[in-house]
Amino acid sequence: MNKPVCVIVGVGSGNGAAFSRKFAAKGYRVAMLSRNLDYLESLAVQIPDSQAYQYDVTEIDKAAEIFKQIESEMGTISVVVYNAGAGAFANIDDATVESFQRAWEVNARGLFIVAQQVIPQMRKINGGNIVIIGATASVKGGANFTPFASAKAAQRGLAQSLARYLDPEKIHVAYIILDGVVDLERTRKAMSDKPDDYFMSPDDIAESVFFLTQQPQSAWTFELDLRPFGEKW
Repeated sequence: MNKPVCVIVGVGSGNGAAFSRKFAAKGYRVAMLSRNLDYLESLAVQIPDSQAYQYDVTEIDKAAEIFKQIESEMGTISVVVYNAGAGAFANIDDATVESFQRAWEVNARGLFIVAQQVIPQMRKINGGNIVIIGATASVKGGANFTPFASAKAAQRGLAQSLARYLDPEKIHVAYIILDGVVDLERTRKAMSDKPDDYFMSPDDIAESVFFLTQQPQSAWTFELDLRPFGEKW
């Protein structure tokens, strides 16, 4: 029996790597996508049944080629985790048009393009899962989050539209709101005074991502909030 194929868009050393390890451990072939091919290739050596693909979500003219290549080399895609994210943390006085536009290109337009590529593949197998990694900013625009919050709100609105349209075709769209600080080398360095349980573990986030893709159709989750127990909300 052929293994199902999962694509992780936006693989770094934190959540993206954790998602890749989780799905591989659960019997998926995993296509890992990001701009940093050297990192992906080193990670692919560590993760069975994984393969590296260089892809920048802002280069929309390359999307069709990449996703056709994945289907040809690995098989029809049944799961996509959209983990690409970017955005300047600035207020309206300090933000630039360029930073505003880039946040939208990565968070909203990037998801739009990826969805257009994978939906036809999922229709071939009568179903699939699209999980989008969001943020608190998608529902609460902070004063100093002008580019990021607007782009994440757009991403969440797009996810809702996709879910309503695709659910009848057995394509499950889910949006995860990460309400906390992910445990990364750079966040640890920036917040060296914080205890371990202040941070969100990428491996624990991956548990919830995988769980969403296994839900029966009669009880699908659209939106899931994840936060460490000490986070104020």
